[in-house]
Amino acid sequence: MANIHHDKILILDFGSQYTQLIARRVREIGIYCELLPYDVDNNFIKKFNPKGVILSGGPDTVTLNDSARAPQIVFDLGVPILGICYGMQTMATQLGGQATSADKHEYGFAQIKCEDNECYLFTDLRDDTHDAGHGILDVWMSHGIEVNTLPDGFKLIASTDNCAIAGFANVQKHYYGLQFHPEVTHTKQGKHILERFVAGVCDCQKKWTTNNIITDLVQNLKDQIGDNNVLLGLSGGVDSSVVAALLNKAIGKQLTCVFVDNGLLRLKEGDEVMQTFADNMGVKVIRANAQKKFYDALSNEDEPEAKRKIIGHAFIEVFEEEARKLDDIKFLAQGTIYPDVIESAGAASGKAKVIKSHHNVGGLPEDLKFELVEPLKELFKDEVRELGVKLGIPSHMLYRHPFPGPGLGVRILGQVKEEYADILRLADAIFMQELYNHDLYGKVDQAFVVFLPVKSVGVTGDERRYDFVVALRAVETIDFMTARWAHLPYDFLDFVSNRIMNEIPRISRVVYDISGKPPATIEWE
Repeated sequence: MANIHHDKILILDFGSQYTQLIARRVREIGIYCELLPYDVDNNFIKKFNPKGVILSGGPDTVTLNDSARAPQIVFDLGVPILGICYGMQTMATQLGGQATSADKHEYGFAQIKCEDNECYLFTDLRDDTHDAGHGILDVWMSHGIEVNTLPDGFKLIASTDNCAIAGFANVQKHYYGLQFHPEVTHTKQGKHILERFVAGVCDCQKKWTTNNIITDLVQNLKDQIGDNNVLLGLSGGVDSSVVAALLNKAIGKQLTCVFVDNGLLRLKEGDEVMQTFADNMGVKVIRANAQKKFYDALSNEDEPEAKRKIIGHAFIEVFEEEARKLDDIKFLAQGTIYPDVIESAGAASGKAKVIKSHHNVGGLPEDLKFELVEPLKELFKDEVRELGVKLGIPSHMLYRHPFPGPGLGVRILGQVKEEYADILRLADAIFMQELYNHDLYGKVDQAFVVFLPVKSVGVTGDERRYDFVVALRAVETIDFMTARWAHLPYDFLDFVSNRIMNEIPRISRVVYDISGKPPATIEWE
């Protein structure tokens, strides 16, 4: 069995919004890496034993005395180092060079000129937009500080019209610094540059592949669980679904899943979950039909955060009730993924965050003493999806747009009623169906319908009616931190609006949300 963790890269996070992208790109290349705060304990770094280190960008100003610095141990390890943006600036400063405020700040598109034809990171790379041999590459910049004096032993490898030192290298020590961001897609050759560093300079073997990951995880699950039984809260979302498929492959009948149907799912979603896992894959799934419990608990509550807490608490109660019916359960499986672990550990500020509650069954009574199984805790969401495809989960379940943990409970504004949920389910299903039919589903990053607890006058035939309003929402985004409303074709919106009002008697008006994030959020609650 391939040792998928043998060759690994350590990424130290200085707080850049792009840091997780670095890790994702390294994983895509086929090499394992971990992302940790820049001030992580030295003993951990020694024990981790990386074959290379990447210093990320960050918001600090390197010329200030109290700005973040790379731990000295990374320079003592004798392994290659790549500094990106702020990582380049602090590397230069710590090794005897200097940085200063740039005469012209660079944010966004730029072009670098490769100043050293023999530099391994750039040799023979070219963009389609530039002639071969000119050494010009399109990149993405984001900086107001630049290195103005190279440390001893370093040479210039790249520049721009506004930045004299856009890249440097100490070839003997295998140290490299890049002022631009190779991890973002706007840097066209960025992935190749990263690949040359991690696979070439660091000499890491590409063993981090989907098949190897599955083989490794299945064996680890068998070793951890043995002959014991495992309980999993199956939501039908990507993470819990892939955990269910993995556990089914590893331990089969030792797995029991509890699927809590809270009445706040999409149209026919509960039936689809049961068909996929219970019928098609042979997984033991207990369906807890708890719709009434959730609707009763939510009655007379219209405050968004209170609704979230009620839904979470009701889920715990139902799950606990089903768990107590089962004998000889030793392990509780959870769909924790790597971004959750990163958030829980805290960013470079050291401020820990709580793992999102909808990923995990938190808050169970102490007498339900389970050991945790978290097979996806090293994986990013895109890696989890790739595993799911290999494990036989239908693609449309794995690549659906994000769906909030509280479900339709936060897409029904104000008080949640079963009547409202039924109306919203139908409208949302029409919107999704037509996005697929018009080849638009994959061109937006999240789309859904919101139910508004207000009524509007409409006309049906020769009669006036006074019924509910729904809003269509579709956004385009890269990281969900910011988003712009999707400019869907007017003819498409007209068609969807007519279908919804003609086919759902209780809806008299459809509106389209054209709010960006910020100042709005993607979800309405």
